[in-house]
Amino acid sequence: MDIAITNVQLDLGCGRRGTDMGPSAMHVAGLVPGLTRIGHRIHSVEDVEARSAESISVGDPSARYLDAILSVCSRLTDRVAANLADGHLPLVLGGDHAQAIGTISGLARHHKARGERVGVIWVDAHTDMNTPDSSPSGNIHGMPLAALLGYGPSSLTGLSGSTPALRPEDVAIIGARDVDSTEIPLVKETGVRVYTMSELDSRGTAVCVREALERVLDGTAGVHLSFDLDGVDPKEAPGVGTPVPGGLTLRESHLICESIARSQKLLGMEMVELNPTLDVRNTTGELAVWLIMSAMGKTIL
Repeated sequence: MDIAITNVQLDLGCGRRGTDMGPSAMHVAGLVPGLTRIGHRIHSVEDVEARSAESISVGDPSARYLDAILSVCSRLTDRVAANLADGHLPLVLGGDHAQAIGTISGLARHHKARGERVGVIWVDAHTDMNTPDSSPSGNIHGMPLAALLGYGPSSLTGLSGSTPALRPEDVAIIGARDVDSTEIPLVKETGVRVYTMSELDSRGTAVCVREALERVLDGTAGVHLSFDLDGVDPKEAPGVGTPVPGGLTLRESHLICESIARSQKLLGMEMVELNPTLDVRNTTGELAVWLIMSAMGKTIL
C-alpha cells in the first residue's frame, strides 16, 4: 500500500496547548520504519501548519480560532483529496480533533465525485457533536462530527461541497462516555449510532465493533478511521488533554483497528489528540503507532 502521511500541527481547537506536537511524537516512536517493516511504501510526509495561539485572536468565543482552523482544514481537505486522486491512502497525524473536518471533507469530496459515500468509525470518549450554539467551551475540537454532518458554521460544513460530507447512517462512534448535555439533542436527532462504553461492556466489544463496521460499510466505498486517543483509558494513554476514566483497553483498541484492517475497506485514517506535554516517556505516542500499524494490517501471527 502507498501511504501519504500528513502531519497537522494544530492545537487551536482544544482548550490547552500541546497537540500540535503530536505528529512529532508519533514519528519519534518509529511510525515510518514500522509501516515500512510491514510492507507499506511511504509516498510522502508533508506538513499542514497552523498559526500559533499567541499570534492571533480568539475571535468569536463560541467558535474559538475559527478562521485559523478553517485555514488548516481547507488546506487539509485539498491535500487529502489530492492523495486519493494519486492513489495513495491518506494517513493524517494530529493535532486536535478539529482537523477531522478537513480530513473527512477531503475524503468525501473525492468519493462524491465518483458517486460514492464514505463510512466513518469515530473512536472517541466524546461524540464531538456540539455547535457554536450548544458548546459550553467554544472549542472546535468538540464540533467536528456535527460540522461533517452539516451542522455549524457554513464555512466548515461546506468544505466537501454543496452537501454534507457524511450521512448519519454511515457513522458509528465507539467508546463514548462523556457527552455534553447540550449536544445530546443533536446526537438523538441525527440518529448517529453511538456505542457507549456501557454498551461495549454489556454486549461485548467484538460484537459491537462487528456491528458498527457492517453499518458503515453498507453501501459505502469503505471506512475512514478517526481515532481520538482519549477514547483509550487514561491508564493506557495518559498523553491526552481531555482524559476520561473507564475507556477502551489496549486490547479493545487493537481489536477495533485489526477489525478494520481485516475488512480490507480502509479508505483513510487519522490519529488525533496526542499531547506530548502530558505524556509519560512517549507512552501514548508509542501506543498511537501500534494502533496505526494494526489498522494497516499488522497481526500477531
